Amino acid sequence: MMRAKKESAKKMVKAPRSMPAAGRDPKGGLTDVGREYYRLRDGANLKPGVKGPADTPEKMRRKGSFLVRMFTNPRGPMVKNGKPTRLALSAHAWGEPVPKTVDEAYALAVEGRKLLAQYRAVKKL
Repeated sequence: MMRAKKESAKKMVKAPRSMPAAGRDPKGGLTDVGREYYRLRDGANLKPGVKGPADTPEKMRRKGSFLVRMFTNPRGPMVKNGKPTRLALSAHAWGEPVPKTVDEAYALAVEGRKLLAQYRAVKKL
């Protein structure tokens, strides 16, 4: 006796294999198209970077963790062939100056740690 295949309750929309070129903002970070690509592919709910001052606990946490994660141990050069790399431009997408050297990247990581410390202090209140 043959069993019928079970169909899932939700049918996932398949994302393209690679992110479309329109998904990368030339100034750094992802566009709405890029965030939608990751939502379809991974189910991720990516939000745009915090550009202004990190004046709320959520902004402090998001911006601080981004800076620490990306710039504590930078995974490549900040400038290649005279142009900033995607890693360096990602700082611009979060309202930070584009680092040109590894030392400037480390300074961004230190700033991120300060934001996380502020977040923890506010959270305790």
